[in-house]
Amino acid sequence: YHQKINQTTGVSYCNGTQHLPPVVRLFSATQFGLRWFTPSREVALCGHATLATAAILHSLGNTNARLAFHTLSGELAAWHEGDHIALDLPLNPTEPLQEKDEFKKLIQVAVGEMSVQDVRYSPGTCKLLIRLSDVYTRQDLERLPIDPGSLLRAERASGSPDVMGVIVTLRGCGGDRIDFYSRYFAPWVGINEDPVTGSAHTVLASYWSKELGKQELTARQCSPRGGELQLSLQQQQHGRVSVSGQSRIVLRGSLHL
Repeated sequence: YHQKINQTTGVSYCNGTQHLPPVVRLFSATQFGLRWFTPSREVALCGHATLATAAILHSLGNTNARLAFHTLSGELAAWHEGDHIALDLPLNPTEPLQEKDEFKKLIQVAVGEMSVQDVRYSPGTCKLLIRLSDVYTRQDLERLPIDPGSLLRAERASGSPDVMGVIVTLRGCGGDRIDFYSRYFAPWVGINEDPVTGSAHTVLASYWSKELGKQELTARQCSPRGGELQLSLQQQQHGRVSVSGQSRIVLRGSLHL
């Protein structure tokens, strides 16, 4: 029924959560089970839905300093950093494409005639990362017209390896406090363009930290709604990244199933 909720409400993700044994009051529980669903399937990781869950629990009176969510991607922690909520997520590295011709049509459909500086693939998330040339600006990325249906058709026609999402990214302009910009498209799982995507930033953090030589990054996702994230690669825990952002509850209601 989670998919039906998504289809009815028009949101990218719906998640289900429950507190785990030992059974205690919701207000005092620290351990929760968490699952995420797009309009078409269950997925292994969704950062912004996890952040939203932590924000809702806090609004309901759970003031524990740290919450643990048990998920398909293992245990994920959430905690408050000032007015932000931070998540401890697995870092997902990218690798160079061995056969670029397999993705040629998909890349062309995604960015048209725009110059591409780099293309990578994240095997852990099945996400294709397309980096635009540094000559472009945030406004160029925001104006980029991408047809999700064409992405689906191009991927199916090419016979390319599994792709579950396309990240289009751009380096921040000189003097800008933003290190990089991105947009994320996942029609393969029922999401045309995602407003803000924690899982995509586990890929982007791995890529841009190496490109920029930085462990602390500020990112902006340039969807129509948009959102800003703080990323911190954790030296003590190799292969992990802290992703933090602000949350705001804009709607409350009840579902009668």
